[in-house]
Amino acid sequence: MKTPEPRKRYTYQDYCEWEGRWELINGIPYNMSPAPSTQHQRIVGQLYVALSSYLSKGTCEAFISPFDVRLSETEDYNNPDTVVQPDISVICNPKQIDEKGCKGAPGLVVEVLSPSTALKDRNEKFKLYEKYGVKEYWMVDPIHKTIEVYGLVENHFTQREVFGEDSSLQSFLFKDFTLNLKNIL
Repeated sequence: MKTPEPRKRYTYQDYCEWEGRWELINGIPYNMSPAPSTQHQRIVGQLYVALSSYLSKGTCEAFISPFDVRLSETEDYNNPDTVVQPDISVICNPKQIDEKGCKGAPGLVVEVLSPSTALKDRNEKFKLYEKYGVKEYWMVDPIHKTIEVYGLVENHFTQREVFGEDSSLQSFLFKDFTLNLKNIL
């Protein structure tokens, strides 16, 4: 199968055969096109460099999209019903990483919003990341020049902080990580 039909349920095996960039959320395919804008890629690159530099001191590792994050209620990561490609994924447990990507929820996920993905990132992915236990979720809004940071407390994203272009972002998960956003947003 080259490309899936919208709103039809598919398996991970189907996903592996598709052409182009796709995500599979609860068995439903989501097309990842059009290609991200230059501004989107610039922001992702700068955040990735900052996170990678910070993480170089420990066991956590940052990955940039395309990088499959396989989520499964049954923890069957060879046949998950959900595969997403966050813009940046930070994984702190090396056992979660294999040749296909990440098995289970990363510690930190970053999504840079674009007009074609903003609703999915704010709704479906927000709920998905919360459900599967992502400890921290950043939603970067290039239009409004903000980063919303959500922290997981008792299985729910309850901590929330919004940082603007004149702010220094403070991570909930990595307490000593701060990032001046002036040259990023």
